[in-house]
Amino acid sequence: MRKLWNGIVHTLFWSYDRGSWPYDVMVVAILIFVLLTPRKWFADQPQTSVAAAQGEAMIQRIAENDVPGTRTYRLSAAILAPNKRAHKPTPELEAETHEILGGSVEELKGQTFQVLQIDPVQGEDGSVQYYHVRIKF
Repeated sequence: MRKLWNGIVHTLFWSYDRGSWPYDVMVVAILIFVLLTPRKWFADQPQTSVAAAQGEAMIQRIAENDVPGTRTYRLSAAILAPNKRAHKPTPELEAETHEILGGSVEELKGQTFQVLQIDPVQGEDGSVQYYHVRIKF
C-alpha cells in the first residue's frame, strides 16, 4: 500500500527524474491526451466563425457616402456583448465595431480603415437596436 501511495504522490508532484521510465510514461500520456482529445469536449471554437455566421444578417452596408472613400454600415447591437453596448460613442465601442467589421465584412478583411463616426439608433423602449458606423478606408 505504501508503494502505491508513493507512486501517486510522485506522479501528482511530478517528482520522477527526467529520463526514468515513469517520467517517459507521463510525458507520453500527456501527449496522447493533447493530440487525441476532441476539440468539442472543450467547446474550443473560433469566435470569428460565430461572428461571421451571424454577421451577414447583422451587418449591412447602407450607404456609399458622398465623401470619396467612406461608407456607412448598420451594425446590429445584438452582435455586441451586452457590456460593450453604449448609448453614446466610446473608445471601447469604436474598437469593438472596428474589430467586428474587419472580421465579418469580406470587403474590409485585410484592409486598413478607420471608424469615423458611430450613431446609436434606439428603439421605442430606449435600448440601442443598432449602430450606424461610418468608416473611411
